[in-house]
Amino acid sequence: MSKLRDFCFACIIACICLFSTGLLAADAHAAGQLGDYLAKAQPSELIPEANRFGALQGDPPVAPIYRDDQLLGFAYLNSDFSNAVGYSGKPIRVLVGISTRGVLSGFKLVEHKEPIVLIGIPEKRVIDAINKLLGAEMVPVVNGTVRAPQVDIVSGATVTVLVIGDSIVRSATRLIKTGRIGSQGQANVAAVAAPAIKAIDMAKTEVRDWQTLLGDGAIRRLHLSVADINEAYEKSGNAAAVAHPEAGDPAEDFIDLYTADVAVPTIGRSLLGDDGYDRLKARLKPGQQAIVVAGSGHYSFKGSGYVRGGIFDRIELLQDGNSIRFRDRDHTRLGDFAAAGAPSFPEIGLFVLPPDFTFDPVEPWALQLLVQRAIGARDKAFLTFDLSYTLPDAYLKREQPATVVHAEPSNASPQLSQNVATPASDDDPLWMRIWRGDVVRIGITVFALGTLTLIFFFQNVLVRRPRVYVWVRRAYLLFVLVWLGWYVNAQLSVVNVLTFMNSLLTGFSWEYFLSAPHIFLLWASIAAGLLFWGRGPFCGWLCPFGALQELLNNIAQAVKVPQLRLPWGLHERLWPIKYIIFLGLFGLSLYSTALAEQIAEIEPFKTAIILKFARDWPFVIYALTLLAAGLFIERFFCRYLCPLGAALAVPGRMRMFEWLRRWPECGSPCQRCANECPVQAIHPEGHINVNECIYCMHCQELYFDDHRCPHMIQVRLKREKREALSSPSMRPGKGPNTIITAGGKTINAPGDSVATPTT
Repeated sequence: MSKLRDFCFACIIACICLFSTGLLAADAHAAGQLGDYLAKAQPSELIPEANRFGALQGDPPVAPIYRDDQLLGFAYLNSDFSNAVGYSGKPIRVLVGISTRGVLSGFKLVEHKEPIVLIGIPEKRVIDAINKLLGAEMVPVVNGTVRAPQVDIVSGATVTVLVIGDSIVRSATRLIKTGRIGSQGQANVAAVAAPAIKAIDMAKTEVRDWQTLLGDGAIRRLHLSVADINEAYEKSGNAAAVAHPEAGDPAEDFIDLYTADVAVPTIGRSLLGDDGYDRLKARLKPGQQAIVVAGSGHYSFKGSGYVRGGIFDRIELLQDGNSIRFRDRDHTRLGDFAAAGAPSFPEIGLFVLPPDFTFDPVEPWALQLLVQRAIGARDKAFLTFDLSYTLPDAYLKREQPATVVHAEPSNASPQLSQNVATPASDDDPLWMRIWRGDVVRIGITVFALGTLTLIFFFQNVLVRRPRVYVWVRRAYLLFVLVWLGWYVNAQLSVVNVLTFMNSLLTGFSWEYFLSAPHIFLLWASIAAGLLFWGRGPFCGWLCPFGALQELLNNIAQAVKVPQLRLPWGLHERLWPIKYIIFLGLFGLSLYSTALAEQIAEIEPFKTAIILKFARDWPFVIYALTLLAAGLFIERFFCRYLCPLGAALAVPGRMRMFEWLRRWPECGSPCQRCANECPVQAIHPEGHINVNECIYCMHCQELYFDDHRCPHMIQVRLKREKREALSSPSMRPGKGPNTIITAGGKTINAPGDSVATPTT
């Protein structure tokens, strides 16, 4: 059997090598490079009547689009100019076509990792929604003469569509503002006086009351009544929405929304109090900002997405072509404002802007509110309202810089100006800013991984105390489920393995993997763990879904749910299923990564951990079915179906040490460990299959237990016999008053009572 198992693993490794060799011939794909993505679109898809692309120009790059020799416009990637991170936390990349006059003319969705779209909402619905932007003239939007166009909303993919639409609009406005398209007039270079530089006056720290802050514009308000909302839907022309008017008195508050920049000393101390402001300042990095949002009325600004996935899908901060939706990690709930005369609000949130988000507090910005109205069982109608904010001059100081030389665009033709610089960005790479902005949570994860390392290195000390060990393990699994799984969403997947393998062959970049700190830390710890212990540290200790299965099974056993134990022959033949699944996914990923990610839904991790069961009912039923099976067969999914466990088992065979101890009697004749192994990873002949072992250490508890392990029971009995024989009180004819004479004879000392034998 062991030879057959080794042969199977050799075949798996050989298949991987063959697949990898084939992949080397595949086209390389460098994420984020416009030239690579242009191959996925035809010029006519971005600008009608176009028939060719020109050479890339500028940085970030744009590509001229021609009809023969006539320049019609340009193509660019939305993510090169604006924030385009969607619900998945990964960029949504769209090729955008824009004419020489600044008119949006075409879109091509070329890459995304959005789970909502991957699981069944057709991409055509998303494209149809953003096609509402076609024909929008962006130059008037930049000049402020018209309002930015909005996309249609797709029910079930609200966040995804809004991110795509906003990134298209704001990337176009940012491109136009750089002067790289739409510039007319003769070139001239002149010495001009640069405008005064505005900055927050950090020296002003006086405390003001609510009315003063509201009166001078430090606090801005958006008030909408029930009548206002009903009227807005009537003007939208959506008959279905008009047929479902908002209930209640027309004069009642639909929402009364307030916002302010509390990183400004006077505003922050007034609203948060001295202690609250000091805590906030200690939390903020240099230049980082924070705002408060407070609301009352029928409508909540927080939205249901915050509960489901950690994102506030009803509010968005907008400034100069960039936008951001806040997540739970950016949010702190507040009770009441400290300012005198401040009203009481049922909802007050403090939001810290991420360090990697470009934000200038002295420039105007807006908080956009998304209002939704149910018009059917699943359909909704949406409207947006802007709460504009400009920091009052009373909170600013001005400094006059030296005279600078300003260059005007130099060509009357609509060609690109190559020497116009885009706004400067941080010199530090994005991954470094992400790590600095998440120090506390990263520290907790590192501490947890360090704790697990100590558990493994000192496992013999811990397993000798079974009761302590059981509660240590359960507590750690609960931490992994709640913290790593549901809170920081660090649930690894076989998709990570496929992505890593592909990146090794198509242009590996550390920055891509470092941009997700918790995922990176887990993979680093797993790589080290594979050398020492095999796949067990992850599968048995660090997998949130595995922790959920085991904890539920513990509860099931506590309430006397019967446990099923498959016959060894059947159990052994079910093992290979997960390896077959992994090989199938790996081969499929060479053909289409997107298709492989869809088939990887055989893992219920996204449903149960990442989205916390907030998915369509087929996915929820599938995940619950696997968890229900785990109530009767412990870790059912881990044993037979998990492709990630199979992927880790292959390199896990290269481990350098054997930490799990066995006695010569294990397997012959003793079968206790094999019978009690929670996942049946111990063969009847006694050896442990590390490819299936989850390193729960239950066998090591038995190994040292001299009341349950037959070998240790014999050792204990022999030890007790030796101790009994070596005890003075147990030697024949020797008592506490016995005297040994010089001749070796024993006599009883006076006072001894000698028992007389009876017949």
